[in-house]
Amino acid sequence: MLLSQMRSRYSRRDVLRLGGMAFGGISPARMLQASTGRKDVSCLIFFQQGGLCQHDSFDPKPEAPGEIRGGFGTIPTTQPGVRFSELMPRLARDFNKFSVIRSMYSREAIHEKAKQYIFSGQQPNNAFKHPVYGSVVARELGARNGLPPFVVIPKKDICADAGFLGAAYDPFITGDPNAENFSVQDLTLPTGLGLEEAEGRAKLLAALDSSIERMEKSQVVDGMEHFYRKALDMVSSPQAKKAFDLGAEPDKLRDAYGRTTAGQGALLARRLIEAGVRLVSLFHGGYDTHTDNDKTNRELYPEFDRAFSTLLHDMGSRGLLENTLVLALGEFGRTPKINHSAGRDHWPGVFSIAAAGAGVPGGQVIGASDGKGAEPVDRAVSVEDLGATVYKKLGIDWNEEYHANGRPVKINDGGAPIRELFA
Repeated sequence: MLLSQMRSRYSRRDVLRLGGMAFGGISPARMLQASTGRKDVSCLIFFQQGGLCQHDSFDPKPEAPGEIRGGFGTIPTTQPGVRFSELMPRLARDFNKFSVIRSMYSREAIHEKAKQYIFSGQQPNNAFKHPVYGSVVARELGARNGLPPFVVIPKKDICADAGFLGAAYDPFITGDPNAENFSVQDLTLPTGLGLEEAEGRAKLLAALDSSIERMEKSQVVDGMEHFYRKALDMVSSPQAKKAFDLGAEPDKLRDAYGRTTAGQGALLARRLIEAGVRLVSLFHGGYDTHTDNDKTNRELYPEFDRAFSTLLHDMGSRGLLENTLVLALGEFGRTPKINHSAGRDHWPGVFSIAAAGAGVPGGQVIGASDGKGAEPVDRAVSVEDLGATVYKKLGIDWNEEYHANGRPVKINDGGAPIRELFA
């Protein structure tokens, strides 16, 4: 095959996504964990893209006027005096498995910036793009079991990349696990190309590259030279093939999660964590309810309730919660007052998130919002506090500094770990 054909068949970005994540590497941070006996903790983020409505989920306001309360009733949880929205009966029943923070707040009200903020612990700026948690984890801890350290389900978002760290620490993208005949494209070699042939062509690429060393060298060739071998290692990995094979799960369990992107995505996330992926971000969209809030949430929130509840049960039965921090969060909340289009708009003033696993106590409510669900009135928790918590749980120093454009940049902009999430 000509070099030009190889360039068209394997783009630099494809190869980066497959292999540019220190496969098989052991970083100093990981060596330190081994030497100190520290637990090797993973993280799973169930992201409610658009902004979960606090009133319709974990922080209902049954005593507020109708334009604030909304159209849904409340139900009791396993903890006396704590009620959730009626849209989440399973999680109300399972509240002993997770904690809820009702006093989160953000300083960003635009989706793109707010998502980058909550996925990085750094408020966005115009000078550079900050790496997200998964990319820092990929750099600090490397890979396990021949799998990428950072995976996104189902597709890449603006808030899910490595920023100034470079594409080598971008996530691996799975595609939609609820799609018919789902398979991960990047784990399949091009039609008609066997593994032996692909490995032979990798050697040819190296030989060709050495012969053009004195000639103009494109970014594609440069990237392929560095990452092609690692990409092939993953394509040929039985562990990777097995981890992404949802068909190996019994239909009964797949049905329990729900035959939705949220449900099958949560199941795939569990499989990936179990196989050795360090951080998985699952994106569940539809929460941006500027119009028809009640109509949308009546269908959407039960999907989340079913998927997240089943995820906690499934991971708990397999012993995965002990060493996995599981978060359910959006980029901000929704306005206290319903608008003229029967919707709720962006609201960073206060919102709710859920946390489980990795030593997080169950049945705990942290902080409180006011009677309208508009602002924190007790134990305000910042995005930076959340970032510090994620890094501490994963064994990474949240005060560590990288360098961007020649200046030091902390991986998390201050903040302090949320003490209530540490037993």
